[in-house]
Amino acid sequence: MTFESTAENTTANGAAERSAFSAAAATAKRTNVRYLILAMLFLVTVVNYADRATLSITGPVISKELGISAAEMGFIFSAFGWAYVLGQLPGGWLLDRFGSKIVYGLSIFTWSVFTLMQGTIGFLAGGAAVMMLFALRFAVGFAEAPSFPGNSRVVAAWFPGNERATASAVFNSAQYFATVIFAPLMGWLTHSFGWHWVFGVMGGLGIVMAGVWMKTVYAPKDHPRINQAELDYIAAGGGLVNMDDGKKTAVAESGAKWDYIRQLFASRMMVGIFLGQFCINAITYFFITWFPVYLVQARGMSILNAGFIASIPAICGFAGGILGGVMSDAMLRRGYSLTAARKTPIVLGMLMSMAMIACNYTDLQWIIVSLMALAFFGKGIGALGWAVMSDCAPKEITGLSGGVFNMCGNISSITTPIIIGYIIQTTGSFNGALVFVGANALIAAVSYLVIVGEIKRMELRT
Repeated sequence: MTFESTAENTTANGAAERSAFSAAAATAKRTNVRYLILAMLFLVTVVNYADRATLSITGPVISKELGISAAEMGFIFSAFGWAYVLGQLPGGWLLDRFGSKIVYGLSIFTWSVFTLMQGTIGFLAGGAAVMMLFALRFAVGFAEAPSFPGNSRVVAAWFPGNERATASAVFNSAQYFATVIFAPLMGWLTHSFGWHWVFGVMGGLGIVMAGVWMKTVYAPKDHPRINQAELDYIAAGGGLVNMDDGKKTAVAESGAKWDYIRQLFASRMMVGIFLGQFCINAITYFFITWFPVYLVQARGMSILNAGFIASIPAICGFAGGILGGVMSDAMLRRGYSLTAARKTPIVLGMLMSMAMIACNYTDLQWIIVSLMALAFFGKGIGALGWAVMSDCAPKEITGLSGGVFNMCGNISSITTPIIIGYIIQTTGSFNGALVFVGANALIAAVSYLVIVGEIKRMELRT
């Protein structure tokens, strides 16, 4: 070998090493602002679900103090769902039209004000109390309508595909963390100071959170702390970094065109996803409305004990929620198809959720709590609907698609409290209610197995 060829090889090797070093340095310097955004989604969703659960914790005391029957309480519980469902399409359109930051921030502030106002109705009783509570819960539900479509939009914009299930699982698991943290707190406030304080504390906390949101959350291209390396990484992985760049889609400009909504319902994949979410949310709304009441009325626990014991299944749900997302993304990275990676945790989790039916066959409290913990753990694993929506929603109408998805899913927030209320009132027992909720878990599993088919990004026909 000549001296010249040796020198050329040395130079080439040095250039390759410098190139590799530069690439490594660029990778090492990549910011991780998306995790800050995810932390904000998590915290806001914790407050969101805690505000939804205020009435389930205070409900036994309010119903006794204000003379509200079980059936009336069921209708009050459902008020949130009526408004939440009605608000999904306008909420999704507003997100596509004005962006996630402003619409979501106003949503947080508004629902917190209405939560605060619920603590002022103690001077009413009977029918007047029922009407006022229904109206305020309705207002909270309408104000919260953009929240989960907003979460989905933010995740679709900020996260690449192979991190999206974990990100969605993190914000979705906030519903369980809310119970872990706030169920004991709200139980203690009710026991020590009265139920009015629960609404005051939670409403005030939400107002503060609205200010933090506005100071922290931006679109990817607008965030002052993100660098180009992270932006390129997100975009290369399929993140919709241009979602809120100021260029409005035709749908955003002209409103929620019914033809696009018709196309969503014409898709077998979407219909199966919508049905699955309806059934999964039935389990959710049992846990955040009637579950504490079940512990008090059917299992003889005190309000204070019920608040703390309700946190045990919630801890398991939180762990399951994180595990489901991590499992799904891990399967994706190991070469499994998107369909297999998303469906496997959902189906397994729903089958585990059916364990709650076994509570009808025991009176031992520790077994009941264990079975509910297993059911909640399974529900957490299977709650990947928002990750699926981030994967398959048409990119032109991510907010509107999320609104339709959430509307269909949250119809069960109307039906579940009412049906359970009537089951309890007509049978005098929670046994039928647990069978009803377990059956919803089975239907969700069947929907993903039989109806959904291949999971992929839906293309609109324009």
